[in-house]
Amino acid sequence: MRLARTLLLGAVGCGLFAGQLVSQEPAKSLGADGDALVRRVDEHYNHLTSLRARYTENYSGMGMQRAEEGTLLLKKPGRMRWSYAAPVGKVFVLDGKFAWFYTPGDTQATRVPAKELDDLRSPLRFLLGHTQLKKELDGLAVTPDGTGFRITGVPKGIEQRVKLLSLWVTTAGAIDRMKLEEVDGAVTEFAFSGMVENVPVKDTDFGFVPPPGVSVVNGLPPI
Repeated sequence: MRLARTLLLGAVGCGLFAGQLVSQEPAKSLGADGDALVRRVDEHYNHLTSLRARYTENYSGMGMQRAEEGTLLLKKPGRMRWSYAAPVGKVFVLDGKFAWFYTPGDTQATRVPAKELDDLRSPLRFLLGHTQLKKELDGLAVTPDGTGFRITGVPKGIEQRVKLLSLWVTTAGAIDRMKLEEVDGAVTEFAFSGMVENVPVKDTDFGFVPPPGVSVVNGLPPI
């Protein structure tokens, strides 16, 4: 389940999305226009307190293809919930202290301290706090893309796994697609739709209680 194998979701990512075709124009240093766009993205998410959106996830790698969908719920600070459409009950939850992974039918739920989370959802986590893309991404570049832009860079802290993160954003600074390319060749893409900002949410919406008979194990996120 790495993003979900695992912004953010960008988790991201939260302002969210229907992608455009990538322009053939090469990526370039930010310049004044690119810098202004990056600041616009920062400001857009820094003014949000919560967000709900539908997502689709497509994963290709390790000799397999997978497509999933569901609902993403975010709340500042540091809370997110990915509720999968199938099987019902499959979740990835970040409750502010721990990340929880559970699939119905499993005898165990996995718990990981949030500060130790090595998961491809991590790029979405910057959307849950004070967003500064320049501090979150190395090699930041902006490329015109259709009616919007594509922002690329390498997420700090998971460089050993992620070769490139791409965020497709509107001119208003809202993210509507993200793509993670891993060093092993795996690719995960998220597209977001039906985004509703500043929805009423409670901390309890991000709780996880293991079903009866399901034990909790501490460890790394499952692949």
